[in-house]
Amino acid sequence: MPDTPKNKVKFGLKNVHYATVTFDADGTPTYATPVAIPGAVNLSLSKSSEDAVFYADDGVYFEIGDNSAFDADLEIALIPQTFRTAVLGETADNKGVLVEYAEQARTPFALLFEFAADVNAVRHVLYNCTASQDEISGQTKAGKIEVQTEKLKLHARPLPKDGKVKAKTGDEADATTYAGWYSTVYQTAAANAQTNG
Repeated sequence: MPDTPKNKVKFGLKNVHYATVTFDADGTPTYATPVAIPGAVNLSLSKSSEDAVFYADDGVYFEIGDNSAFDADLEIALIPQTFRTAVLGETADNKGVLVEYAEQARTPFALLFEFAADVNAVRHVLYNCTASQDEISGQTKAGKIEVQTEKLKLHARPLPKDGKVKAKTGDEADATTYAGWYSTVYQTAAANAQTNG
């Protein structure tokens, strides 16, 4: 009997969170407690690396998948000030004004999110992301109000120590792990890494 997936459709982006990360000298990550990003609208994730294919004997002789890099566009209602200062590197001065500098360090972070589905809301984490604001735009009100969203460009790369890029809850995910997905950044036991800071 063929294996029938429990989740047949994907819709409803929600529960977007970020958790800043620092790396020890050996590349071991330490994550802060995840923080919610309200107002999620859309997330588009695409693989930016290519699979390695070796041809011999007049055909494909060896092939290995390369999941080392992903690029994403995250559209949200408004970028929270906490994200601007903790991740994008903007600085709040003593008057409460956010200042951007030509060269400012951006903090890596994990991105956590889920899609509602017909059986389970699959929960995801991208372990090592960087972000930049995609665009700033707005328009005058003309007859009716049209909500203007904000967009972030994300780049997800492997963790330096073990190469993990992303993880998601499967059909048989442990109930405790699923329930606590947004409390700490999930790490496999084999990674032997701390999960919160």
